[in-house]
Amino acid sequence: MGFQRIVTRKLPDGTVDKVYPFHISMEGMESVLICRDDEDHDHLQKSFYLAGYVNNALIVSDISMSTHGHCAVLARNWETASRVGEYVKKRHSQYLSHKYAERKLLVRTGLSVQYLDTDWYVRNALAYIPRNAADTGMRIEDYPWSSYRAMFVKGKCAGNIRVSALTKQDRRAFFHTHLELRDVPWLLDADGHLEPASACDYQYVEDAFLGDQSFFLRMIGGVNMAEMGQKLVRDARVWQPDSAFLSVVYDLADKWYHKDIRYLLLQQKKRMLVYLFRSYRTSVSQLARCVQLPKEEVLLALRQNGMNVK
Repeated sequence: MGFQRIVTRKLPDGTVDKVYPFHISMEGMESVLICRDDEDHDHLQKSFYLAGYVNNALIVSDISMSTHGHCAVLARNWETASRVGEYVKKRHSQYLSHKYAERKLLVRTGLSVQYLDTDWYVRNALAYIPRNAADTGMRIEDYPWSSYRAMFVKGKCAGNIRVSALTKQDRRAFFHTHLELRDVPWLLDADGHLEPASACDYQYVEDAFLGDQSFFLRMIGGVNMAEMGQKLVRDARVWQPDSAFLSVVYDLADKWYHKDIRYLLLQQKKRMLVYLFRSYRTSVSQLARCVQLPKEEVLLALRQNGMNVK
C-alpha cells in the first residue's frame, strides 16, 4: 500500500478524525532574531508542540532557526493549522518581550500556512524543514533544534523525564506554561529539552518516504531550497493592493528610522527592500512604486542580497 497523504489520527483531545498536512513558516525581520540563544531555541521548539496540543493538531516535523522557524502539522482544516501558527507567534513574542524587555518584537514577523496538496509537495516540505539546518554550517544530524533525530529510530530517545509527571513549578520552568499536560507522552532529556521522538508524529514522515531512510536522505540532499522557499513561504502570503502595501512601507520606515519613506537614504531603502521581499507577497514593480525607487535599482538591490528575481 502506498503513502496516504490524508490520514486518520487520534488527536490530543482523544477524538479520532481525518487530518490533512500543512506547512507553517514563521520568519523574523532582518533586524530581529527570533532565537538568540539556546534558551530561545528551546522555547520556540516547545511552542510548536504546545500549539499543536492546545489546538488539537499533531506536529509532524519542526526546526527552530535564529531568524525563522518551520513545522509540518496534521490538522482537520486550514483554520486549525492557522491557529497553530498564530499561537506559536503570540507565545514566542510574549516570551521574547519578557526576556529582552523589547515590546512587539514579532509584530511584523511573516507567518504563512500552506496546505500540502500532493505527495510531491509533502515529501519536499518534509525534506525542506531539516535541510534548513545546513545554513548554520552544521551537519543536519548534529543540529540540536530540529525533529530530524526523531526520524527512523523507532521512537527511541535518550530522555526519561516524563512531562506528564512534572510538578506545576517544573512545568513553568521548562515550558513557561500553566497547562496541566497530564495526558501527553512527551519526554525531556537531562537538560530539560524536549525529545522530538516522544512528541512528533514521526510515523507520518517515515510513511511518506515508504519506510526507506535512504529515500528520505536523498530527498533532503536534493530538495530545491529556493523553489520550496518560494512555494511554502512567499507564495503562501496574501497579495496586498498598493494602498495596503504602501501603509506597510510607511509603518516600517517609521519603525526602523523614524522617518517618512521619502526622506530615507538609498541604503536604508535597500535594507527595507530585502525585508519586504522576504516577508510579503509582492513584486519588483510594487516595491519600486511603494518604496519610491527605480525598478532597476530594486532589482539590483535584491539580486545583490541573493534574491532570485527576474
